[in-house]
Parts: sequence; structure tokens; C-alpha cells
Amino acid sequence: MQSLLRPGRPLRGPTLTAMTADSAQPMPTASPAIATGKSLTWSEEFDAPIAWGTKWVGDRTSAYRYGNHNPDDNKLDWLSPGCVTVSEGVATFTASPAGHTLENGRQAWHTGLLTTEYSAEGFQVRTGDYAETRVELPSGTGAWPALWTWKDGGNEIDTFEYHPDNPHLLELSNHVNHGCAYHTDADTIAPDEWVTIGSWYGEHSVDWYVNGERVFRDRTGVGADWSAYLILNLSLSAGQYHPAPSGPGPLTFAVAHLRVYR
Repeated sequence: MQSLLRPGRPLRGPTLTAMTADSAQPMPTASPAIATGKSLTWSEEFDAPIAWGTKWVGDRTSAYRYGNHNPDDNKLDWLSPGCVTVSEGVATFTASPAGHTLENGRQAWHTGLLTTEYSAEGFQVRTGDYAETRVELPSGTGAWPALWTWKDGGNEIDTFEYHPDNPHLLELSNHVNHGCAYHTDADTIAPDEWVTIGSWYGEHSVDWYVNGERVFRDRTGVGADWSAYLILNLSLSAGQYHPAPSGPGPLTFAVAHLRVYR
């Protein structure tokens, strides 16, 4: 997962505005129009404890060089399953300083990650699926939440990335066939606000949706045979492109659901 917002780096795609606002409540929403004719094939509603090992893994990902941490991509992450907790239908990802030093000399932060990779279920999204999540965007400096995919050293589609130093902007990225945009909406995208974000993994176009409205089509797609594992996490920026955490924390990020329609 590589953040696109870097000093001096031009925007690769339009600045976009969603057409409608959504409720600020972390409650289930109706199936989006993009899911018409599709079935809800897989979901996590966070209405029970995390099914570690069966549905989710939280202590490693092949996207990180060392499995449980990765200093390469401007991250301070050190994964700890205990950093993801569930209460009243909401998962909370919590990050705080760790007693570990990364290979680059930076202090690591314990933080939470959920991936279907390595789980017994091994669920993967594939071409034609629509995935969406409902999240409360964080406000703490250095927080870097995202929903993305990974497999075989790539296959990465970022349904969203968010940085509070750009409080009204989402990064939407196709790293498979190079399509991306920055979606800006001051009325919908903001720290401590709930928003529903989804992506349709089309063969010839990946389409992104915010609160049920399409906000970007990349017209490059993922190809006919694409598949990948899901990753939902809270990373910590190390300061190269976005500010690092400015205090002792904790930093939090909340999620109400993650659903896949096929």
C-alpha cells in the first residue's frame, strides 16, 4: 500500500466530488445500486468476536517484508491482533507506540490489521466483485487507514487510503493497471465522520463509490483472471510524505462492516 500524496507529485486523475451525503451513523446501509443483480457472498459485520485463524489473520501479511512489520513503505506498523477489538457492531483499530525498533531505526507502533490471507477460509475477491466498507475516518496525526487487496507480491487495489492531514480527501488507486484519483468532498469526507466506500473490480474498469454514488472510473480494470486477499488496517505514517504521529497516542480507526457482492 503506497500513498500517492507526495510533495511535488502531480495529481494523476481528477479531483472529484460525491453527489450525495450519507448518514453519520455506523449503521447498516442498503445494498448499493452497483450490487443490483449480485448477491452478498461474504461479509464481516463485527457483531461477534474476530474469528482469528478461521476468517481473519492479524499477525502477518505477505505485503510486509518481515511479515508483522514493514519499514519499507514509510510505515511504523508492528502488527498485533490485540489492537483490533469489537463492541456493539463496530471494530476499533488502535495504534500505540511499541517497544520495538524498526530496521531503519524508527520506533514502531503496535497496530491492527485484518487480512483473509493465511486464514483457513482464505477468502479472495475476484474480477466482477464489489467490495464496500463503512468506516469512521480518524483524526489523529499519522493515522493511515485503508481497505486494499494483495496477492503474489501485488494485485493491489486500494478501495481507499486516508490521511488526516488531507482531511477531505480519499486516495483511490489501481496498482494492477495504473489508474488512480483523489476524491475530495468537504461535506462527506472528514475526520471523525462515518462514510461508506466501495470498489467494483471490473475487468476493464475499477469503479469507486462513496455513499452509494460512483465517483471515479479508471477505465483500466484488473483483467479477467484477477483475484486477491482483502486487507483492512490502520497504518502509521513515518513522516516522509505525511506527518508521523505527534504524540504518544493512541490513534484509533473504526469500521462498521466489510461486505463483498458477487
